[in-house]
Amino acid sequence: MTYIVNDNCINCKYTDCVEVCPVDCFYEGENMLVIHPDECIDCGVCEPECPPEAILPDSEPAAEKWLEINREMAEIWPNIVQRSDPDAERGNRPRKRPASSRSISRAIRARATDATFRLIRQPDRSPGGACGRP
Repeated sequence: MTYIVNDNCINCKYTDCVEVCPVDCFYEGENMLVIHPDECIDCGVCEPECPPEAILPDSEPAAEKWLEINREMAEIWPNIVQRSDPDAERGNRPRKRPASSRSISRAIRARATDATFRLIRQPDRSPGGACGRP
């Protein structure tokens, strides 16, 4: 078993989960985090630190789709190892993207978005395709 991050994390302002992870398996996109499933040791200490309940074990229903998204995005997004504080200029949302990775972010943003939607739309990985529509 491993843990995954689902869409409840999108635009989330909490990153306390990152600080409690003993193996630093969180990766940061522009507006959400993911867990690298091959690095996660299944300890579960991150799950109670997530107020929006975006962290779930991969045994939960609908986790299969998010397992693949977490795996693919963790391969291209930068690793995050400490909690981010809210950034006032972004409407009190956290800066989930460290300043040092901003130049990298532009280069991978299109690829990451395409990869995410490609996974969501695959009928064999997402029942009914994106938004439950065929």
